[in-house]
Amino acid sequence: MHSFRYIDGSLKCEDVDLNEIASAVGTPVYVYSAETIRGNFRRLDAALTPLADRMICYAMKANSNLSVLNLLAQEGAGFDIVSGGELFRVLKAGGRADRCTFAGVGKTAEEIDYALRQGIYSFNVESEEELERINEVAGNAGLIAPIAIRVNPDVDAPTHKYISTGKSKNKFGIGLDRAASVYARASALPNLRIRGLQTHIGSQILKAPPFAEAIRKLMPLVEELKTAYGLEFFSIGGGVGIVYHDALASGDPSWWKSGAQSDRITPEDYGAEVIEPLKALGLRILFEPGRFIVGNAGVLLSTVLYRKSTPTKNFVVVDAGMNDLIRPALYEGHHEIEPLIAPKTDQLEKVDVVGPVCESGDFFAQDREIPVLAPGDRIALMSAGAYGFVMASTYNSRPLLPEVLVDGERSIVVRERQTWEDLIRGEKIPN
Repeated sequence: MHSFRYIDGSLKCEDVDLNEIASAVGTPVYVYSAETIRGNFRRLDAALTPLADRMICYAMKANSNLSVLNLLAQEGAGFDIVSGGELFRVLKAGGRADRCTFAGVGKTAEEIDYALRQGIYSFNVESEEELERINEVAGNAGLIAPIAIRVNPDVDAPTHKYISTGKSKNKFGIGLDRAASVYARASALPNLRIRGLQTHIGSQILKAPPFAEAIRKLMPLVEELKTAYGLEFFSIGGGVGIVYHDALASGDPSWWKSGAQSDRITPEDYGAEVIEPLKALGLRILFEPGRFIVGNAGVLLSTVLYRKSTPTKNFVVVDAGMNDLIRPALYEGHHEIEPLIAPKTDQLEKVDVVGPVCESGDFFAQDREIPVLAPGDRIALMSAGAYGFVMASTYNSRPLLPEVLVDGERSIVVRERQTWEDLIRGEKIPN
């Protein structure tokens, strides 16, 4: 569900015309819907209500703008972080360290020390050497570090190879066959406290059974650890996918009654698969959704600059580039393209929609049929709220984009557009 829809021929976010934002702020620009973010969080939380002791930790790598974090902190969310900088953002946004889990395979000693001193809920440990490092840092600080070990259930979730994380060949976590011995090693380290077990099988998963399979494979180990070490929580990670194809239609409540619903896992589907086995454990259950909360809550607005034709291709050149939204180039990601003014005819043309960056991989669509666009027309790249701005760069010395949050009738610039002066700030030419 989301809050983007055509009203009287104009594409709106909640009660705000996206054309008005484009005119006021300029393009390219990211726009997020507060209503959608709140609604997605509440819908998932409601679907998990039978689990009385639960914590939804938003995976903030999907979108880490302070305004987004603040919205979710107000909803009672915890946070799944992967760096010291992300924890710093959570605290600045009004979140709490004792509702944060710290994941990632490469935590530095400085990050570990910072998180410990802030009172982190748990470190999700990815290797034996990391156990030793956390124990050492905690000892130096005179603190006890709460830990969970990330265990790979070796479940093959159907997703892109770059965002599959639950297989033995991935860099993340400890294999199920070795997990018990690693927990035994952790129990012998004096500055660690075993608090939980964590798993995560991948991202953008559109079917519920893989989640249930992972839980079933891990339950005997969880029960064993609960008895041996007083395990407090079991985190089953995130990974619930969103709609990218026909994304605009998914904002219509009636869409869920159509056949298109088979292309997406709903929170209710997810809950139906995972709740019963998790209830039987008698533990706190953690969930770490990211894309599900914010993916369909954001769009990237762009303006058509030029049209170009060759004997074999028609190109539409826009002012956004792969440095602004890298998903199509990196993940072969699909984003629907919608004009901000509804087309007056049904005429479509097959084009490549490309940006100004000097790379052939700088495209948003290839050989796709879209409404006919002319220079000056504005478009929305849908479902750009996750892994959009957070993966942006200043490649080709292109300034980072502004971000705008819409909440009802209000639109607020929550990140200013970088200037050219910002691009070189901190750089020096040696004498």
